[in-house]
Amino acid sequence: MKFARRFLFGCFILIFLGSTCTPAFAISIPEEYKLSKEFMEMMESQRIILHDPIAMHMINTVGYHILSDLPFQPFDFTFYLINDDSFNAFASPAANIFIYKGLLFALDTIDELAGIMAHEIAHAVSRHVSQSIDRSKLVNYGSMAGMLAGILVGAAGGGEAASALAIGSAAAGQSVMLAFTRENETDADQKAFLFLKETGYSPQGLLSGLIKMRASDYRGIEGIPDYFKTHPGTGNRIIHLAGILENYTPSREIKTLPDTFEFGMVKYRLMGLYGNLETSFNRVATQLESEPENPALLYGMGLLYARKNQRGLAISHLKKALSIRLFEPMILLELGRVYIHDGQLETAKNVLTGVTDNPIMGLWAKYYLAIAQLESGEILPAEKNLNQVLDEEPAAFPRAYYHMANIMSQTNNQPMSHYYLGIYYFESMDLKNASRHLNRALESLEDPKIKEDAKKHLERISDLVKSRR
Repeated sequence: MKFARRFLFGCFILIFLGSTCTPAFAISIPEEYKLSKEFMEMMESQRIILHDPIAMHMINTVGYHILSDLPFQPFDFTFYLINDDSFNAFASPAANIFIYKGLLFALDTIDELAGIMAHEIAHAVSRHVSQSIDRSKLVNYGSMAGMLAGILVGAAGGGEAASALAIGSAAAGQSVMLAFTRENETDADQKAFLFLKETGYSPQGLLSGLIKMRASDYRGIEGIPDYFKTHPGTGNRIIHLAGILENYTPSREIKTLPDTFEFGMVKYRLMGLYGNLETSFNRVATQLESEPENPALLYGMGLLYARKNQRGLAISHLKKALSIRLFEPMILLELGRVYIHDGQLETAKNVLTGVTDNPIMGLWAKYYLAIAQLESGEILPAEKNLNQVLDEEPAAFPRAYYHMANIMSQTNNQPMSHYYLGIYYFESMDLKNASRHLNRALESLEDPKIKEDAKKHLERISDLVKSRR
């Protein structure tokens, strides 16, 4: 019975999606791949993608669970977290899905996140972006990538990411044709509802998420024309979706939800580490007055106190959260980090060592442990941990290059010190200092692979400088 039900669901999905995946109404898959490459290079160059391991684990878990029942897709789905406080999410070419941290600040449940992610997945499955591009009749992939980045990121309503990606006059002129239509939005809502029915997440989350999106419109985004929004017609969508849900009853055969972090802990982690400091502090402090034993709020407040350099209060709030959520690794990770800043290096090392084997946070624990070891004069263990961090996930740890430069300097390896500083400044987009240190490194580097990498970075710097003229 269960197999038959899933088989019928799969057939229905194939029929339902077929009408929106026709090449005649979209740019070709190779063209979309090419555009996606340009688009992602532009997004990554702006340094607005957050590599938070905990938030990304939750986002990936939800996203891939939704995708697990769908038929074969021409693109591999990838999810990203944008460092912007706007309430937004969007699908870009070749199934790259972007979630804004401000969206997570505004939501309250994993069902709401799943609802909005299902909506974005539906846009990608239906190839709405490629259809819009095809309508625009634009063929210059470089300018198209910039235009898409400006429209999709700028449409969030003028947040930090929007200011990082300027919308030129060409983008303004083509934005009507590149925006999702109201029909696209209705189509994506209907498909999202269908997807969610099979996941174990409640489709009601999509409706409540839309209601919160509508509330954000009334807080100041409504004055932007619909074609500058990534999700037009929110009010009508709410009415339509409420009608669909009116007679909905959950199936008795629902997939078991995958394990991931508790939504509130992730939400207040992001707020504590990356949100606007004063706004987030006031919001969490107000909530703590009514929920003084809420571990997620205590965790977030501890992180906010740490950013205010009030380390005593940071430690006390984190320890109180830990007393409620015993052995919670995400609390231990940040407690260890705060102990480092407070000069309690041995305590920090003891706390962090207990997290290094965690499959999700272990690499971050090793990074913080390396800093504690470096400040304790334990050069070789610090170098070992930093090398592992840079081998496994260099994009998440640009500061690790700086610490490696410090180690190379302390061990009298000046060419490698200049090399690591050059890479650090390149990752920080300080191209002048990056070029200076990489050229100094090339004067006496011996390892041919590292010399080649230094030359490649100098070529990329040259290309970036030319593109800015």
